[in-house]
Amino acid sequence: MASDPASYMREIHDDNRRSLLAFLRSLIPSHSFPTAEDLFQETMLRAWQHLDAVPPEPEGQRRWLFTVARRLVVDAHRRRQARPVQVILADAAWIHSRDDDQGAMVARLMLRHAVGSLSRAHRSVLSELYVHGNSFTETATRLGVPVGTVKSRAHYAMRSIREVLFEE
Repeated sequence: MASDPASYMREIHDDNRRSLLAFLRSLIPSHSFPTAEDLFQETMLRAWQHLDAVPPEPEGQRRWLFTVARRLVVDAHRRRQARPVQVILADAAWIHSRDDDQGAMVARLMLRHAVGSLSRAHRSVLSELYVHGNSFTETATRLGVPVGTVKSRAHYAMRSIREVLFEE
């Protein structure tokens, strides 16, 4: 260990930055949150907080950092799986302009009601496709379902919205 903690931390960072970032980027999709860079920073923060636990030899440091990083990736994945996908279309302020009339306001309320009547699975698919702009394949990957399921859910969700809006 270097004479002062800050120097030691800089040494750990400089020696392991590239390999640790490459490792995290291989585990985290580029459009994911948290990003590989976020998890890298969190790993370095943990190293700083537990500097006395970081082994002094380079190979030991590497193993310690990669273990912490892997655990952070697993924790992030579990948090995403445990939390339902949130689709908030209630704040549709971006839809209207300043000279919005009553007809547009009624249309927004009807759309909100129609989207609110969908199941969580259908709202999640529509959000990934139309709010986030993902493809069917990207949506399937993010939601962990087959592409055919995404297409089917999108079709039935849109059909349900049309039925609510036009009372078919």
